[in-house]
Amino acid sequence: MRFQIVHAGAEHLDQLARLFDEYRRFYGKPGDPVGARQFLRERMLQLQSMMLLAIDEDGDGLGFVQLYPSFSSVSLAPVFVLNDLYVAPAARRRGVARSLMEAAHRHGRQLGALRLQLETSADNRSAQALYESLGWSQDANWHYSLALEEPLQSGER
Repeated sequence: MRFQIVHAGAEHLDQLARLFDEYRRFYGKPGDPVGARQFLRERMLQLQSMMLLAIDEDGDGLGFVQLYPSFSSVSLAPVFVLNDLYVAPAARRRGVARSLMEAAHRHGRQLGALRLQLETSADNRSAQALYESLGWSQDANWHYSLALEEPLQSGER
């Protein structure tokens, strides 16, 4: 299978939205192609993420990776959070994910990033094998989060 990796722009939004909706459904979310497209469109317009898209010879989207910029204040350097990686089922086991990860690596280096970082589930063995084969290392840091879904109670400002 021949394919190329491109920096996705507005002209790729329909392909990205289809793949992004599949990605969300893979994680148990209900299908929402309109919402997926709007979410990606906003990320593009606000320059809040960068997406790399694998496309085949016919111009069809095979997979994508989405990088969110962040920074290390201590190191005075940019960091990218690789939040989303998805390859359509028909394109799996053909080097698409590896190529997307390698392109993300090159992109980060070109922009002088200190590191790329990602999280994956403990049972996602195939992803872990890919990451480790590309030189990624798992750290022993504790990760914490705080859900912000509930509105602040009066007097908590």
